[in-house]
Amino acid sequence: MKKVLFLITIVNLGFTGLSQAQFTQVELFSGLQKTDISLYSSYPLIENQKLSLNTLAFFQKFSESENQAFNETGLQPTVFWNFNSHFALGPSLYYNSIAGYSQRLSAKFQYQKSRLVLVLIPSLAYSKQSSAYAEAFAQFQYQKPLNKKISLWLNGQLLSVWNDLNNHARSFQQWRAGLSIKGHQFGLGLDWDHYGPLFIERQSYGLYYRKTF
Repeated sequence: MKKVLFLITIVNLGFTGLSQAQFTQVELFSGLQKTDISLYSSYPLIENQKLSLNTLAFFQKFSESENQAFNETGLQPTVFWNFNSHFALGPSLYYNSIAGYSQRLSAKFQYQKSRLVLVLIPSLAYSKQSSAYAEAFAQFQYQKPLNKKISLWLNGQLLSVWNDLNNHARSFQQWRAGLSIKGHQFGLGLDWDHYGPLFIERQSYGLYYRKTF
């Protein structure tokens, strides 16, 4: 398995960071196939919030012994310069327990309406293990208030990683559907993972819980 960037949930790079305010978000996704724990935080480094530090950490563990090779831990701090409410650019250092260290440059494009958020994050990266590679990460979020305390949430995340632009290394689709009650979000989740040039497939169904502090 090559480079992996999980926002399980991400882990939700871009969604909750749209306002560039200080926050920390934790999510647990668990089912019969695997368990994911992720944390994402964003902190402004200067008063006008043009410069922010975004940190992603995650842990993924599969239940069955034949899938233990896909277990992983990751940590990625990114410094984003926010040009405006739609575009940001910045470098990051990424560590993955399987792939090792890599350096990357990412751009973030985002579009936000009252209930809909769309985010696209393309990246160029380099590591000693696989040299240069390209990555594209996309997210969407839709929320609909049902009353003053409860709202419906639909979330999706997609990742595609290619070595030398023509050799598939890693991709996933992550789907979440649930309710938010007084700041506590929970519901059903599906992770659809593909690994390596042969597109080795793993599907995981489960429940998720998310909380933002």
